[in-house]
Amino acid sequence: MRINTNVASLNAREAATNTNNNLQSSLEKLSSGLRINKASDDASGLSIADKLRTQASSIGQSISNGNSAVSLTQIADKAMAEQSNILDIVKTKLIQASTDTTSNEGRKAIGKDIDKLMDQLNNIAKQTNYNGTTLLQATSTSTDSAGKLTFQMGETATDIIETKSGVTSNTSGLLVDDIQSAVATGLSADFDATAARGFLDDIDTALNTLNGWRADFGSTQNQLESAVRNQMTQQTNIKAAESVIRDVDYAAESANFNKQNIIAQAGTYAMSQANAVQQNVTRLLQ
Repeated sequence: MRINTNVASLNAREAATNTNNNLQSSLEKLSSGLRINKASDDASGLSIADKLRTQASSIGQSISNGNSAVSLTQIADKAMAEQSNILDIVKTKLIQASTDTTSNEGRKAIGKDIDKLMDQLNNIAKQTNYNGTTLLQATSTSTDSAGKLTFQMGETATDIIETKSGVTSNTSGLLVDDIQSAVATGLSADFDATAARGFLDDIDTALNTLNGWRADFGSTQNQLESAVRNQMTQQTNIKAAESVIRDVDYAAESANFNKQNIIAQAGTYAMSQANAVQQNVTRLLQ
């Protein structure tokens, strides 16, 4: 028998060290809720899970972009709905001015109403914006056409949804500025029954143009809402896939912890027995 090197105790200690490491790893997983806490736990799994997490985060921001874009299209649509109401009123007043039962003084009053309504139509075009972006004309000070709006709705540069350019929802863009010019002075010579009848077709054309722009924003809103719904489903599935790789199975890990705990207790007993065996050598010296 040899006592200088207690091989049995060394083996028991090595086994106990490995078991304690397994216990620590199991406790880390149970406390964090993650199966992969560091690259050494599962290098390939960590790479895949991190990529899925990045993808889910990107889609989450895309969903936020989409919801904001839907709000933008709703603002534009409601503003143009009010402009449509204004044009409806203007047409009604033009019809009133077109009949000879309306006096010149009456047409003068109607002209003042139309002038104010046209001013308000322009105010709506100037003031309607989302986060500083003017929606119905180029800028708050320029009556040129608004440019197209681009919404980022995915992870890549090509995942975009765009509105159509060319919206100029003011009296100039709707080609009704000549009506305002005719009624601005309020003089019957500039705004008589014949002139009023001549403007009816202009109002109809303006309404058709305005409804076309509203339809464009409406179709864009439908496209955005569809994209948001699809990406919400996609994000849920991606998070579920990441969970399968990264998250710990508490039932399985709890069973593993209990197993390692029992082995650790047995290992401690084994080390004590390995040390006790060496005491038997003293009997040979008696």
